[in-house]
Amino acid sequence: MEDLKIENNLALESPDFSMFALFMQADFVVKSVILILILASLYSWAVIVSKIMRIRQLKKLDQEFEDIFWSGNSFEDLFETLNFVTLDPKSKIFCAAIEEWKKSKTVKNNVGGANINSLKDRMQRSMMVIYNKESEIIEKNLTFLATAGSTAPFIGLF
Repeated sequence: MEDLKIENNLALESPDFSMFALFMQADFVVKSVILILILASLYSWAVIVSKIMRIRQLKKLDQEFEDIFWSGNSFEDLFETLNFVTLDPKSKIFCAAIEEWKKSKTVKNNVGGANINSLKDRMQRSMMVIYNKESEIIEKNLTFLATAGSTAPFIGLF
């Protein structure tokens, strides 16, 4: 009779298979892999959300730039209007070109065709520098997302 009571009590106590209980019973390596995956997932979601918000902001700034740029004002007026927009990459690129053009206006000897080509090259170079800087800012953390996305399944299988 005593043996039957002991067997019934053992049968009633089921092992705890909750996520937390399984995590606490796991080995150090398993715990560390799970923590790495959780941290990488949280950071990935933070990057994804920030990229979505930045892309929405860039679309809005792009539309504002297009409206201002095609308004028909002179380049000097556009420069004065857009020079204070520090978050818009297009405004920065436009302002870099206009600043280079303004520098060349101060030089009195810009009559020849070689000087015009030189001015175009300098303007193009300054625009490319700003373009590359802005591209780096926009593409920041994308390599982490690519790496995490391609390695996470293998780390999880480990």
